[in-house]
Amino acid sequence: MIAEVIERHYSFEGEMLKYRHQSEVLACEMTFSLYLPTLVTKKDYSLIWWLSGLTCTDDNFTQKSGFQKYAAAHEVAVIIPDTSPRGIEIPDSPDWDLGQGASFYVNATEEPWQKNYQMYSYLTEELPKIVSDLIPNLSGNESIMGHSMGGHGALMVGLKNPTRFSAISAFAPILSPSQVPWGQKAFTHYLGKDKSSWEQWDATNLITKPFQHKLPILITQGSEDNFYENQLQEYSFLATAKENKQNINYQKVVGYDHSYFTIASFMEEHFKFHVTNMENQ
Repeated sequence: MIAEVIERHYSFEGEMLKYRHQSEVLACEMTFSLYLPTLVTKKDYSLIWWLSGLTCTDDNFTQKSGFQKYAAAHEVAVIIPDTSPRGIEIPDSPDWDLGQGASFYVNATEEPWQKNYQMYSYLTEELPKIVSDLIPNLSGNESIMGHSMGGHGALMVGLKNPTRFSAISAFAPILSPSQVPWGQKAFTHYLGKDKSSWEQWDATNLITKPFQHKLPILITQGSEDNFYENQLQEYSFLATAKENKQNINYQKVVGYDHSYFTIASFMEEHFKFHVTNMENQ
C-alpha cells in the first residue's frame, strides 16, 4: 500500500509526518499523521494510537497537544488517523455532529453511509498494514487513546481487541453512546433504529464481556467540561465496570474543560501510563 508524505516537520529530534493514501476500505483518499522519535538505541518501536473527537482532523492533536515531547522522551511512535472519510463525493450532513468529521469509528450499515463509513475496519485492518510498511521495526506493543468521540473510539476499539492493546486511555470520552444525544443520533443514522445493533459499538456494553485479558484503563474528565452533564456522564459505565471487575482509573479534574488545554495538561501522565503498561507486556 502506497502512502505519500505530504508534510514533514522536525520535533524534539524526531519527525512529525503527514501522509496521504487511497483507502480501499473507505473508498476515498485519506490522510493520517505519524510521529517517529529519533531512536539512538535503535530499539524497536512501540506504537500508540490517538483517535480525535468530533469535527477534528489529525492536525488538532499534532498541533495542540504537545505530545511529541513525551513520545520522544519515551521513544514511542504515535499514529493519528483522521476522524472520518472525506471528499466532495462522501456523504455528509449540515450538522456538525454527523457525517464528515463525525464517524464515531463504527462500520456503518445504513445508506447513504455504508459504502464509505467503515472506520472500524479501516483502523483495525487497513491502516495497521500501512503503518507496518512504514515502520518495519515495530515491537508489536500497542496501546490506544483518544478524546471525546475519539475517547469512545479508543475504548470501543480497545475493548473489542483486548489481546492487541496493552492499555486504553481517554480524555472526556463518550462512555455510553447509546444513552446520550450524540451517540443516539450517530448510531441511528449509521447503524439503524434497531438498538441491539448498537451494542457492539458501546463501551458500556462491551465492558460486560468476560475478557481473559482485562486492559488497564485511564480516564481524565474535566469538572468544567460543558458537555459533561448531557453527553459524557460516567455513572453507567463505571457501575458496569465495577460489576465486571474491570480495571478503571477514572479521575475528575477540577477546573478543566473539554479543550486541548486539558489534554495538554495531562498528556505526560497518559503517556507514562501507556509506556508502563506496554513495557509490562
